[in-house]
Amino acid sequence: MNIRPKLILLVASLFAVMIAMETAIQQTVLMPSFDELERADAQTSMTRIGYAVDRTLDAMESAASDWADWGELYQFMQDRNPGFIATYTTAVALAPLKVTMLLLIDSEGQVVFSSSHDLESGKPLDVDFAALKSLPERFPWRRSLSAGKSAHGMMRTNQGVMMLVEAPILDGSGGGQPRGMALMGRLLTPEQVRAIGKQAQASLFMLDSPRPSEDPGLVEAAGVTHVYRSYADIYGHPLMTLKVDVPRMITARGRTAVLYSSWYLLGAAVSVLILLLIVFNRVVLGPISQVTRHAVAVGEGGDLSARLNFSGTDEIGQLAREFDRMVERLAESRASLVDQSFQAGFAELAKGVLHNLGNAMTPLGVRLSALGNRLRSAPLEDLKVAAAELVRGPHDMARRADIIAFIGLGSRELAATVENAQRDILLMERQTSIVSATLAEQMASSRSEPVVERVALPDLLAQALDIVPDTCRQRLLIEADESLKAVGAVPVARTLLRLVLQNLIINAADAVGESRREKGVLHIAAAIEKEQDEDRLHLLCTDNGIGIAAENLPRIFEKGFSTKPRAANHGIGLHWCANAIRSLGGRIWAQSLGIGHGASLHVVLPVAVGS
Repeated sequence: MNIRPKLILLVASLFAVMIAMETAIQQTVLMPSFDELERADAQTSMTRIGYAVDRTLDAMESAASDWADWGELYQFMQDRNPGFIATYTTAVALAPLKVTMLLLIDSEGQVVFSSSHDLESGKPLDVDFAALKSLPERFPWRRSLSAGKSAHGMMRTNQGVMMLVEAPILDGSGGGQPRGMALMGRLLTPEQVRAIGKQAQASLFMLDSPRPSEDPGLVEAAGVTHVYRSYADIYGHPLMTLKVDVPRMITARGRTAVLYSSWYLLGAAVSVLILLLIVFNRVVLGPISQVTRHAVAVGEGGDLSARLNFSGTDEIGQLAREFDRMVERLAESRASLVDQSFQAGFAELAKGVLHNLGNAMTPLGVRLSALGNRLRSAPLEDLKVAAAELVRGPHDMARRADIIAFIGLGSRELAATVENAQRDILLMERQTSIVSATLAEQMASSRSEPVVERVALPDLLAQALDIVPDTCRQRLLIEADESLKAVGAVPVARTLLRLVLQNLIINAADAVGESRREKGVLHIAAAIEKEQDEDRLHLLCTDNGIGIAAENLPRIFEKGFSTKPRAANHGIGLHWCANAIRSLGGRIWAQSLGIGHGASLHVVLPVAVGS
């Protein structure tokens, strides 16, 4: 697995763990905290309801105490004046007290007066407790008749639950012997229940039957929390239950907040993940991938001319620069090794050729030396002298016979020498054929595939100039066209092409010298052209030297042909260049408008040779 998916998986796993931890914290800490807050709020609502009920009873008790501490009432309890009843106990007169029932009870517990009416309509209301003639013996407040104490509580009647208050009947100044009690009641109607709930700012409901003591006082439903509180009557018996419904807004809002925070966290996590990946991709992964692709390309293709050229100052930038330096040193070492191998190959080839030629030339030299000695010892000069003397004549017969005999002997000796020379020549011809065969064998063994290297053309030109004599470089201004850079690095047989460029530069310098200029110009351009669905490199070298005559253009690449003096040239430079270019699968040709117009040399090479 590559480093990019590993890093993505690692970062995604970290975010997944973080989100899982955040979810666990929400479920185990935050949401239970919201539940606790909501339960506490519900309990507080019920507590406020209890306070509201107590305030209502306290208000009734206070109103009853004020009304019972009244001189006219105190006098009525003594003389039972009917005018008091007719004047002060009507529904209208009792309306400010907001009571449903009124009982005036004397010190003996006898009901002196009782009335009950509806608070809304003022119509009489049949309340069973109001029909009593006296208080029951077990009535809890009977002992308050003589004690002069007030009390409040609740009890059940035939009309429903009623809130009761009692106050001692006093003389109007808060003193005197109590003459009974004023017992007032108010039915706990739904309207009254809502009013109490409104005081506590809660939704309050009354259940007629009390809940069992084992039932929980708080029940959590889907969207509401139910809080229950049971009340006892004045006898201490279970009477009723008040229920408060508290909407679970805290939990709902808390859940919403947690949900929003979860989505925000998830969005932030995704955004941070994407941002991290973008940053990592730009800062780390992208450069590492580029370095990796470059290293693989160098390892597989052997292209040592490409460079990363990172400008960063971080570790990856330093690594890239060190890698570039390493590849550069490797390219230099490889170029040097190829050059040395090329030269060593030439030297080894020359060594073998010279050795084999030496072996073949030794007997040939011996035979030539022997032939020379025999020819030098032949009586050729003596025969010339004898023939001249015979021609001059006249001679006596004896001298003439001696000369003729000498010429005959010398001729036979000369004929033997010529016959022996002919045999020696035949042998030397066979030996020279052996030399030719040896040379052919050496040429055949020297043919090998050239080493193809990817090289930038400006660098190749600089390498070629390094091996050009100083006199030639001083005579020429080399103009490197921008197309050399535009072509970029190309795969070519660098060593051979460098030597070809060297020969072309030297020839251009010689052509400038022949034109009697102190300094000439050689313009070198390049292009990549398509030829038969194959990319080819086209090099164009144009000089302003002496030029080439039209009749010489077809012959300048022939072996031994040269327009230069024999002392300075042997006619093999351009011939070798043509052979080298053809061995690479390319071609070379020259163009010129004639003497005095300079020349152009074209070199076309396939750029994928050996790759």
